[in-house]
Amino acid sequence: MTAEDKDLVEILEDLNPIDVAKYMNYVSAPQAGAITTFSGTTRDTFEGKTVLELRYEAYVPMAIRCLKSLCSSARASWNLHSIAVAHRLGTVPVGEISVFVAVSAVHRADALEACRFLIDELKAAVPIWKKEVYTNGEVWKENSEFLERRPELGKNGDFSGEVTAKKEHNRKHCCGAKVQMKDEDKCED
Repeated sequence: MTAEDKDLVEILEDLNPIDVAKYMNYVSAPQAGAITTFSGTTRDTFEGKTVLELRYEAYVPMAIRCLKSLCSSARASWNLHSIAVAHRLGTVPVGEISVFVAVSAVHRADALEACRFLIDELKAAVPIWKKEVYTNGEVWKENSEFLERRPELGKNGDFSGEVTAKKEHNRKHCCGAKVQMKDEDKCED
C-alpha cells in the first residue's frame, strides 16, 4: 500500500451534509497517536451582513488533482499516517460543514501542522469558488489566503511564488491557475 492509498479526497456534489464519522474512521489507526481535524462551517454573518447560505462551484477534475497534490506535499513535509479531505459543492446552509480535513499521525505536531497546511492551501489554491448569499444580495468571494498570494500571480496568470510547507520541503503548488512547476508534482489541465 502506497502513501497515496492512505489519502481520501472527495468533492461531494450532492446536497447531503458531510459525514464526519466516515472521514474520522478513515484516518483512525492503531499506530496513529494523533488525529487532527478542521471543519469549515457556514456562519450566519459576515461584516455585519446576514448570511443565508453559501454556494460552492468547482472544476472537479482539477480540484481533485490539486487536493491530491497537496496531500503529497503534506506527506513530504510531515510523517503522516492518513489524510481525508472532503468539500461540498452546491448550497451549504448556515451551521452546516462545507469542508472537512482529517489527518492522522504518530505524533500530534505532525498532525496539527499538516492539517493547517492542508486547509490553508486548499483555500488559497484549489479551484473551488464560493458565493455568499445575504438577505440583501449575494457576492462571489475570494478567500483571504488567495488574496494574500495574489501579488505572486504574474501578468499571464502563472503562479510564480513558492509555497513552503513548514519543514525543509519547498514545494510549488498548483490549483486554481496555470502554474509553472519544476518538480514532479505536476497538476496540469
